[in-house]
Amino acid sequence: MPSLYTLSAVLVSLLQISFVRSTSLPIVDLGYQRHQAISYDTTWGFYNFSNIRYAAPPTGNLRFRAPTAPAINRTAVDTGSVNRICPQSFPYWAIEGIEFLVNYTQGLAFNATGMTIPNLPAQPQDPRATEDCLFLDVIVPKAVFDGGDATSGGAPVVVWIHGGGYTQGHKQASGDPAGLISRSKSFSANGIIYVSINYRLGAFGWSSGATLTADGVANAGLLDQRFALEWVQMYIALFGGNPDNVTVMGESAGGASIMSQITAYGGSKGPVPFNRAIAQSPALWPTPSSTVEENTFQAFLQLLNVSTLAQARALSSDALITANSLQVGDQSAYGTFTYGPVVDGTFAPGLPAILLSQGKFDSTVSVMVGHNADEGPLFTNPAVSDTPSYIAYLQGMFPTMPTATLNQISNSIYPALFDGSQPYTSQLGRAILTASESLIACNTFFLDTAFKNKTFSYVFDVPPPIHAQDIAYTYYVGDGSDASTVLPAVAQPMQDFLVSFAVNGTPRSVVSGVPTFPAYGKTAAILDLSATGIVQKTDPAANSRCVFWQTAAFQ
Repeated sequence: MPSLYTLSAVLVSLLQISFVRSTSLPIVDLGYQRHQAISYDTTWGFYNFSNIRYAAPPTGNLRFRAPTAPAINRTAVDTGSVNRICPQSFPYWAIEGIEFLVNYTQGLAFNATGMTIPNLPAQPQDPRATEDCLFLDVIVPKAVFDGGDATSGGAPVVVWIHGGGYTQGHKQASGDPAGLISRSKSFSANGIIYVSINYRLGAFGWSSGATLTADGVANAGLLDQRFALEWVQMYIALFGGNPDNVTVMGESAGGASIMSQITAYGGSKGPVPFNRAIAQSPALWPTPSSTVEENTFQAFLQLLNVSTLAQARALSSDALITANSLQVGDQSAYGTFTYGPVVDGTFAPGLPAILLSQGKFDSTVSVMVGHNADEGPLFTNPAVSDTPSYIAYLQGMFPTMPTATLNQISNSIYPALFDGSQPYTSQLGRAILTASESLIACNTFFLDTAFKNKTFSYVFDVPPPIHAQDIAYTYYVGDGSDASTVLPAVAQPMQDFLVSFAVNGTPRSVVSGVPTFPAYGKTAAILDLSATGIVQKTDPAANSRCVFWQTAAFQ
């Protein structure tokens, strides 16, 4: 038994979907509280149990600590009517990064400055933002909730971990799961249960260093995710779900968080609290040195105008939210977010890439991975125009990388050859490929090979196949509202692959003419999902450059 443990991307029009809200909606008794569904969707046929508290408020003396069980509160039925997200922040370089992306995807020139935009004010917060944000949503088909899957042990469960660079995002930001649930009924009679979670972000979730860990924990965000996954194990049966058929799915920071969950404790504490994993574009910035971690936390304390962790815990929430916003905004090098998972010696005894190569992970998990064909542009400084600026960009991305390794990357791994012998033809293209592979694409290769090529892997290749472009396909609703931005001929098979894998571990599609999804195998076989069709090909991440990145030579 495990221990007790930005705005939404899709706004559903009331003209398109009909909800029922009444006191007759079902109530689930969680023991520590009773929670009532907030609505019933008559169009799609599912209950929404929204904003369920899964951990105590991580405030005051519980700041920068591991999550703890919620207090018992049975005096009233909780309807989840108050929506909460964790405090948000974004790096100021992203202002230029998004402008560059617009031009890049249209093939237009861009006047790059590589700007850092110093001394901007703190970013305004979404009114839902609060430190007391450890909540999750459970979306369950009525037929499942009414016991339709009881004879099979319950319905399959998908738990979504959102992305956002470890500094932004929330449980509802990626989209409406109605399309996924609907298509899952082709593989499971009554459909899947969908769970989405919040976890602490920025300084709140990812502070580390000696000062912090003397009386707190690093990787609080990872511990939040683990706590939520253990909550699912304990309580999902009350909603009609099968705790022995749980798939964790996530994109970008969420996808890389899944890598960290698979490698938790170096695999030394038995099976993880899920059976399958779908990691989409897993984005992980390699852990800096312990000195960098300490300096980052000291910079946070300086913004708070305090000198100790105890003093930081005594401050108002507004003070910490403002400091987090300013630090991530102003102090993040181009392409980075200041915060993210670190090696902490316990939950994360090493980098996921290294732990995977050493066999220190839960090998019983079934894995499906995907990455986009052009992941790098968002994270690439468009001012890179020659070898010195390329190396300067690398130094910002990997601040502790030895000079000899920087030179190896520049001279041998991604040489300045633009004669057609390399997968790039310009200095900027060289930098884009470096970011794409080192931060994202190679992570899928690490998972594929660690699981002895018994995985299922795909590349999203619908133009423009940049980072996060596939999310609209994962969350395709199929009611016509997103037809202008999504190709149904790709979205429907892609959703089939995702939900069929979640149901029984074998991705397949019910769409006519879609090829069989191959196992990765010794030939590194993947499916390429493009605008012109879905075909088998060889994984572009199966290359010597990714072999280099797994050595973690940047430390």
